[in-house]
Amino acid sequence: MGAAAHGYAPGSLARYAGWRRRPAPCRDDAESPFARLLGERWLFLPPATRRRFLRKIEAGACVSYLGEVAECRISRAGWVLAQAARLIGAPLPLGADLGVSASVSVTADADGQGQYWTRQYGRAQGFPQVIHSAKRFAGPTGIEEYLGLGVGIALRLEEAGGALLFVGDHYFLKLGGLRLRLPGWAMPGQLTVGHMDIGGGRFLFSLDLVHPWLGELVHQLCVFADPAE
Repeated sequence: MGAAAHGYAPGSLARYAGWRRRPAPCRDDAESPFARLLGERWLFLPPATRRRFLRKIEAGACVSYLGEVAECRISRAGWVLAQAARLIGAPLPLGADLGVSASVSVTADADGQGQYWTRQYGRAQGFPQVIHSAKRFAGPTGIEEYLGLGVGIALRLEEAGGALLFVGDHYFLKLGGLRLRLPGWAMPGQLTVGHMDIGGGRFLFSLDLVHPWLGELVHQLCVFADPAE
């Protein structure tokens, strides 16, 4: 059965034969919102880490990282929280399978003021878990992550021992033009997301959620590789 029978006209095939993936080139430090937010500590990061966060992802471009889940611990209280968080898009790991595939894809909105992150974690059985979130360079800390149903978290950028850390400052609820900061007692715990370069075009991505009374709720660590240029 020929291509025409499948609805592909010969002209349309030729039109896309030269298609290439749109690049996401690195910009100067002065143009990066991550560099601006981190200030002088930006230069304490390894060059490979800086290159990843200097990428200018324009409309139509996508940067993808592939890897696997290396560590994962979820307490009983963390498991209950992860299940409840399904209501806002299941941003926490739902299982503790190790050695399963992991991927992260980053795109950006048209004005360049936000990024969309799609994380996919395989499971030993069943469909993989897919998590969507949006980061925007806005709010009192300069960067916020939106989850679902108007729930978001304001983040602080920090550097520690060469690692880039996204540290939770406070949670908020955004309804239209109204932004309500949630009180401290309503926070599920201290969230810290880390990015640590380990050389050879590889890095570690960590997620830790620790409650002041219940202790560690969730710990996840994944190993990723840079995309081929």
